[in-house]
Amino acid sequence: MNRWIVVSLVAVLSVACKKDEPKAAAVPAEAEELFGQRCATCHGTDGSGNGPAAANLNPKPRAYNDAAWQAAVTDDDLRKVIVKGGAAAGKSPLMPPNPDLEAKPALVDGLVAKIRSFKK
Repeated sequence: MNRWIVVSLVAVLSVACKKDEPKAAAVPAEAEELFGQRCATCHGTDGSGNGPAAANLNPKPRAYNDAAWQAAVTDDDLRKVIVKGGAAAGKSPLMPPNPDLEAKPALVDGLVAKIRSFKK
């Protein structure tokens, strides 16, 4: 009887603790939406660096479909640029920081996965 109570209590607590966590399936959708709102303006919906704002930028936005660049950059590099901006990583200061994402590592990882999805 005591074992059944412990197992039940563990099950209830694990559900309660996960209540406020985003569901794994929701993170990619949220990252996709965020990419469309914040990133595609410059980097393009296809990741080729040809978003509507790209024409007015110098240097041009990074093309995520560049295989050599994809091979040269680490996921940690991408996370740093996403959260802290280009200037913090020695890149273009035109890439703005997203400090609101620092406390959302799963969402940042979703954006990294989106960027990686453009690899040819």
